[in-house]
Amino acid sequence: MALVKDARTAIRLAGRLWRSRQTRSQLARRLPSVPTPAPGTIEIAVYFADGPVNMYQIRQWYAPLAALAEHRGVAILSRSPGAMLALADESPVPVVYARQVVDLERFVTEQAPKVVLYVNQNARNFQMMRYGRMWHVFVNHGESDKMYMTTNQFKAYDTALIAGDAARDRLAEALWNYDLDGRTIAIGRPQADHFAGEPPYPADGRTVVLYAPTWEGDRAAAAYGSIASHGTTIAEQVLASPRHRLVYRPHPRSGVLDPAYKAAHQRIVAAIEAANAADPSAHHVYDDGPTLGWQLAGADVAITDISAMIYDRLAVGKPLIVTRPVSPEADVDERGYLGDANWLRAADAGDVVARVDRAVTDADELARLRHWVQRYFGDTTPGVATARFHDAIDRLVARWHEVARERSAD
Repeated sequence: MALVKDARTAIRLAGRLWRSRQTRSQLARRLPSVPTPAPGTIEIAVYFADGPVNMYQIRQWYAPLAALAEHRGVAILSRSPGAMLALADESPVPVVYARQVVDLERFVTEQAPKVVLYVNQNARNFQMMRYGRMWHVFVNHGESDKMYMTTNQFKAYDTALIAGDAARDRLAEALWNYDLDGRTIAIGRPQADHFAGEPPYPADGRTVVLYAPTWEGDRAAAAYGSIASHGTTIAEQVLASPRHRLVYRPHPRSGVLDPAYKAAHQRIVAAIEAANAADPSAHHVYDDGPTLGWQLAGADVAITDISAMIYDRLAVGKPLIVTRPVSPEADVDERGYLGDANWLRAADAGDVVARVDRAVTDADELARLRHWVQRYFGDTTPGVATARFHDAIDRLVARWHEVARERSAD
């Protein structure tokens, strides 16, 4: 048995090595055609050390970065060959490949960026943060009440751009000796100003249900995923209703650790295919594309797990149902929105169609929703969050120049 396991491990490692070599070979052919920013033209660098599996973290910043690039020099700094290939195809701003530390040295020397933005807490962030003559700014890849949002790693950054009052209170509660006034700037959710894409279905009166679950998690405290516990029943019930349309958008990492979770995901995808084959006018959607926007803005009701998708949906201000984790070890912080959420337990998933219909019309639920939108994001008038993001960057750049002048005068 041990020999079989060792053989399977060896096969997996060999496959990864082969795929890695293929990716590096593709990138070597592609890099000469990727435009390189002229020296001294990049003020704002966005550091992304992750591979393709976490591209969703940088993709949601594409539109805000493109808008920022209309006023300042912006580039994404990639450390992974696979991510670099994707970024070269997708990114609306210049991309620089810096696989090794020597490449970071070259970029810093040639560009001397004033602000570096970080969309996650990758351990390799510290390879960039060793450079002191720039501001290191955490922007994250979403707003949520997960424990990820209160990590002591916030203290490693000069500044954190946060969403609003809820984020501020969360950090104040969790972190000791952290200067919230001096080291955080509230900007709302600029991504909500740039929702992209058009719905791939007709406006035919069906109630559109977005089911956007997260992955299974890598530890018991973060076991928020609902695909295996709620998801197959949710899909079955919504797909069976002639009045509803399902848009299924799972987290890209769904099933990477748990084969049973992956199998449940595959059953939902197969059920969508079968439902569309039986009724082509239904236009149910399995969405695994890079564009995020139309799903959140277009759905009449969203069903999500405890994840950043809750808060992306809150920024839209439309009905929302949250799945209650089945694991008793899952860390659920109910001091904020989750303490007032419209919860769906696994045992109640069979009633999901009726729950969806009530969410659209319940006046009390809609009033509670408006309260939490304001608390998490402040003014959600289109364009306001983008203006706040640009103002925060302007303030950071201005402060950089002040410090540079003070240092040169010493």
